[in-house]
Amino acid sequence: MGILNLTPDSFSDGGRYLEPEAALKRAAQMVADGADILDLGAESTRPGAQPVPETEELERLLPVLEKIREKLTVPVSIDTTKSEVARKCLEAGAAIINDVSGLKRSGVAMAKVAREFGAGLVLMHSRGTPETMQTLTDYSVVVAEVLAELHESIGMATAAGVDREAIVIDPGLGFAKTAGQSLEILRNLKVFCELGFPVMIGPSRKSFIGQVTGRETPEREFGTAACVAAAVLQGVRILRVHEVKAMRDVIVMAEAIRGLPL
Repeated sequence: MGILNLTPDSFSDGGRYLEPEAALKRAAQMVADGADILDLGAESTRPGAQPVPETEELERLLPVLEKIREKLTVPVSIDTTKSEVARKCLEAGAAIINDVSGLKRSGVAMAKVAREFGAGLVLMHSRGTPETMQTLTDYSVVVAEVLAELHESIGMATAAGVDREAIVIDPGLGFAKTAGQSLEILRNLKVFCELGFPVMIGPSRKSFIGQVTGRETPEREFGTAACVAAAVLQGVRILRVHEVKAMRDVIVMAEAIRGLPL
């Protein structure tokens, strides 16, 4: 899954793809590099980020989504916690909702939109909002508590009629988690895979990699690659990354080591 941030303030590439033509060019490059899904986001979810009004989020998303649907054939995921944003993007041709709140902020309304359109639904674990999440890292046993909170999200989705086959789970590296807690989750991704849903992770260039390696954001690709390899070896199905070409090679190599068919 290739990340396309349509924001001025995302931690890694904010401001680079605000213009639809620039965004389309980047999207096409990621597809050429091997992206199977494009994930469009128009509201930064970095720690401390301010919320964006629904109208502004749609003004950033819809022109780019329209161009991508005209020119490219890969499925498009919309990274949003607003049910009406998701609805309008699904009407415009998106196929997946990537809800970083795991329905905790978006609620049953988001699940009903996913059900109505038969869309894929990524349920990510987090707590609070981007403004508050890094104050909510108090876990007794982080893996067990993240699993339990993901179970709550899954229950909300299925109770609203979302098909279990449409659900993907994401333990939310870096979201309401310290660096140590993110590493603990990375060590235990098999546990999440055993829930029976495809698992997605998004380690790309995140701050916990910087804390381990001492590297600034643009220099975290090798750290990202280590996380991607560890994830594939434990059975993770979807890797959400910025640098598709390099990470595609990491995935292919890790799958070969794991003994999957080439």
